[in-house]
Amino acid sequence: MKSVRSSSGAVAAAAAYTLWGFFPVYWRALLNVPALELLGHRVVWSLVLVGILQLGRRDRQRLVRAWRQPATVRAFVLTAMLLGVNWLVYLWANNHGHIVEASLGYFITPLVNVVLGLVVLRERLRRGQLLAVGIAAVGVGYLILNAGGWLWISFVLALSFGLYGLLRKTARLDSLEGLSVEMAILFWPALGYLLYLEATGRGALGHGSLLTNALLLGAGVVTAVPLLLFAYGARRIPLSALGILQYIAPTLQFLLGVFVYGEPFTTTRLIGFAVIWLALAVYTVEGFVHLRR
Repeated sequence: MKSVRSSSGAVAAAAAYTLWGFFPVYWRALLNVPALELLGHRVVWSLVLVGILQLGRRDRQRLVRAWRQPATVRAFVLTAMLLGVNWLVYLWANNHGHIVEASLGYFITPLVNVVLGLVVLRERLRRGQLLAVGIAAVGVGYLILNAGGWLWISFVLALSFGLYGLLRKTARLDSLEGLSVEMAILFWPALGYLLYLEATGRGALGHGSLLTNALLLGAGVVTAVPLLLFAYGARRIPLSALGILQYIAPTLQFLLGVFVYGEPFTTTRLIGFAVIWLALAVYTVEGFVHLRR
């Protein structure tokens, strides 16, 4: 029974990361829609979907109680802001030819998590982790000196998602409940902006092709399904396995950016990425060996 749960968890987690990996294909089909408008639709329709899912849960009172706790609300205001920034920068990068920089952000996020654990949570790093962080710092430093100005995309994505994970680590709500609160916090600004666009005749929904309308309405499903699959898988497989699977998404995004959408991948980028990939390999192997011990 345990092996069945583990297998289903691995499949769910791999499916979540694979869907995230193919995100560029979905959002590139909406190149005619500005990133901020895409973010608005993503928030609004995500809240609609998670609201429907919440109706089928037994303990809906947990969500009600969470809204009555000021400390919980303040924490989720911060996570909602970080998630909004992360989504907006990713959507903008994806639709402006910077998928490679976006993938780099998610490649280095695990190492950002290690540094945040050291600085904020006062966690002690093992030698292998210190070595991985040091190697990654060399790679990032090389890219900063040689790769141009678009690396801000990578850093914003990595830091925003790393800080988001840090705050959610201590949150009392599960994935669906937490996402419900975050989308509820972002909902009114997002809805107000979409209504403003419609009132000024600049909104995309209802004024574009049938495909554009369908993709905008499907933004909530595209957002929520991978998160729910990830939450299911994360509870059923070891952290070491989850750590390895998490590289599926940025790898697929990187491959799409270079080989499908023709983004430049110079020798300088190759060297910098290779050093960072070496750091990730050291980090992954060290974590796997530590857990086995």
